[in-house]
Amino acid sequence: MIESLGNSLRRGLGTVGAASRLTVEAFKALRDVSTWGPNFSAQARQLGVDSIPIGVLIAGFTGIVLALLASYSFTGAVPRYLVGTLVQKTIMMELAPVLTGLALAGRVGANIAAEIGTMRVTEQVDALETLAFDPVAYLVVPRVLAGTLMFPVVVGAAMFFGMIAGWGASLLLLGLSTPEFLKGARLFFDSFDVRYGLVKAASFGFAVTILACAAGLRTRGGAQGVGGAATRAVVQSAVMILVLDAFWAMVWLLGRAR
Repeated sequence: MIESLGNSLRRGLGTVGAASRLTVEAFKALRDVSTWGPNFSAQARQLGVDSIPIGVLIAGFTGIVLALLASYSFTGAVPRYLVGTLVQKTIMMELAPVLTGLALAGRVGANIAAEIGTMRVTEQVDALETLAFDPVAYLVVPRVLAGTLMFPVVVGAAMFFGMIAGWGASLLLLGLSTPEFLKGARLFFDSFDVRYGLVKAASFGFAVTILACAAGLRTRGGAQGVGGAATRAVVQSAVMILVLDAFWAMVWLLGRAR
C-alpha cells in the first residue's frame, strides 16, 4: 500500500512538473507569432466553436432539472419565484462552467493528447525540430491559447441556454409565469456571477489544454502509449477542474463573503 501511494504521488508530482515546465516554455514561445499564428484560428474553431453544441446540450438539460428540483425543494416553504434565483445562481456560477469543463476535458483533452501523442510516436515532433520549427510554438501555444479563450465562449453559450431551458421548464412544467421567473432571476443577480463563471472557464481551458499537450509530448510506446496518454489527459484534466473550482471558491467567493 505504501509503495502504491508513493508511486501515485511520484506520478502526480511528475505530471505537475512536466505541465509547469511546458507552461514556462509556452510563455517563451509566445514571441514566435509566425509559427503559432497560422494554426490558432483552426484550433479555436475545433476546440471552441465545434464544442458549443455539447455545452448547450448539457446546460439545457441541467436548467430543466434545476427548475424541477427547486420547485420540489421550495414547495410550501418559500415563494416559488425563487426558482429563478436558484437556476440563475447555480447555472452561471457553478454548473455551466464545471459540467461543460468536464465534458470538454473528455472531448478536447483526449483529442489533443491523442493527436500530439501520435505525432510523438511517429517522430513527427522530431521532424519539426529538424525543420527548425519549435514544437512548443507550433503544437502547444495555439492549442493552449484557443482553449483559454474559447472555453469562456462555450460556457457563456451554456449559461444563456441553461437559463432559457430553466425558464421554459418553469413555464411548461411548473406553472410559473415569465414575470415570476424573471423576478427570482433578478432578485440576487450580480454581474459578478457572470465574471466568476467565465474566469473559471478560462482557467479550466488553460488547465485542460496544457495537461493534454504535456501528456501527448510524453507519449511513448506506439498505439498503446497513445491510448494511455489520452486516458491520462482526461483524468488529470477532470481532477484539475475540480481542484480549480475549489480554489476559485476559496480565493474569490470567500473573500467577497467577508
